Amino acid sequence: MTDKIQKSDSEWQEKLTEEQFKVCRQKGTEQAFSGKYWDCHDRGTYHCACCDEPLFSSITKFDSGTGWPSFYQSTDPNSVTTEEDSTFFMRRVEVICSKCDAHLGHVFEDGPQPTGLRYCINSASLDFKKSETP
Repeated sequence: MTDKIQKSDSEWQEKLTEEQFKVCRQKGTEQAFSGKYWDCHDRGTYHCACCDEPLFSSITKFDSGTGWPSFYQSTDPNSVTTEEDSTFFMRRVEVICSKCDAHLGHVFEDGPQPTGLRYCINSASLDFKKSETP
C-alpha cells in the first residue's frame, strides 16, 4: 500500500456517485440484494471505489445469503483496517480501506473456513476488475 489519501468532502463528491459518497464517506449501507456485486460470479479483484486499492479477490467470495458481497479474507491483511462500530444500538466491527479510510462494510465471525470471517461489503464501495484468466 502506498501513502494515505486524504481529500475533502467536496473532492470526494466530485469523484463519487451520490450512493458511493453516502456509503463510503458517510458510512451508509446499501439495501440488501440491491448492489451490483452481491450476485457476481466473475473472476477478478474488487478494488476500493474511492482510491482503487485492491481489497478482495473473487476467489475468497462466497454466498452468505445476506444480499451483500461477502468474502472470507482480504487480498492483503494491510489493505483493510477494522474498528468497533456501536451505531444503531449494535456492536459490530467496521471494515475500512487502509489507503483512503472509505467505509466498506462490516466483518463478522460467522464465515467459512479457513478464516471463519465474513466480510460483508457494500457493492457501492467496490469497483470490480475482471480477470483475463478463467
